[in-house]
Amino acid sequence: MPIIPLLPPKPRAEVIRPQITFAPQITVWRKLARAAIKCLTRILTGMWLKLTVHGLQNIPSKGPALLVFNHLGDADAVVLVATLPVAVESFAKSELYDYPLLGWIMRAYGVIWLHRGTPDRRAIRAALQMLDEGRFFGIAPEGRESLSGAMEEGTEGAAYLAYKTGVPIIPMTITGTENTRIYGNMKRLRRTTVTFTVGVPFHLKKMKTRQEVLRQGTEQIMRTLAKQLPEAYRGVYGESD
Repeated sequence: MPIIPLLPPKPRAEVIRPQITFAPQITVWRKLARAAIKCLTRILTGMWLKLTVHGLQNIPSKGPALLVFNHLGDADAVVLVATLPVAVESFAKSELYDYPLLGWIMRAYGVIWLHRGTPDRRAIRAALQMLDEGRFFGIAPEGRESLSGAMEEGTEGAAYLAYKTGVPIIPMTITGTENTRIYGNMKRLRRTTVTFTVGVPFHLKKMKTRQEVLRQGTEQIMRTLAKQLPEAYRGVYGESD
């Protein structure tokens, strides 16, 4: 039985600004911005990471699809943008909107600003719209960067999006991107060993009620991710077999 550390509750947005939450349009300018950001992330991964990638053949050439991933640190987003062969839409915590440089980059890329810890229906509607338009949508079901360095309890957002749209779910797992490891190695001018694995797409099991879908569907998603990870990263899903 894994020993699970006592963690603080999931974060909650202190300021609610519904006007910043919408589905970004894919304009010519945004396509150019995304291409430039992809170039930047590839440069960063080449400079600072020893990156090993598995399973990119599991990404279909066309959407829609829901991409779910464990969330260890700031470098996760850099790895995803640099590596995936398709453009991925995503949520971003609303607290980052006003960050001087990072906020500007994220607005240029185009994200859905999510007010965490609240029933942010505008954000959910925007994500459903993107999937209805045939886009790829990425989400970290844990709802935050892991505080323990291993998987935390999943939230129901990913299962809800899959339930409402019926799109395939693509499990993606990352190891080695913990902030302490990445930034510690950067200070020493060392590259960090990181692995990125894309698993086989799957669908939620059929269930009778919405409550069952959200509860058991979340469990199915998180257990699938856990099976792709080394035991040390499975956290609360350590008994995944």
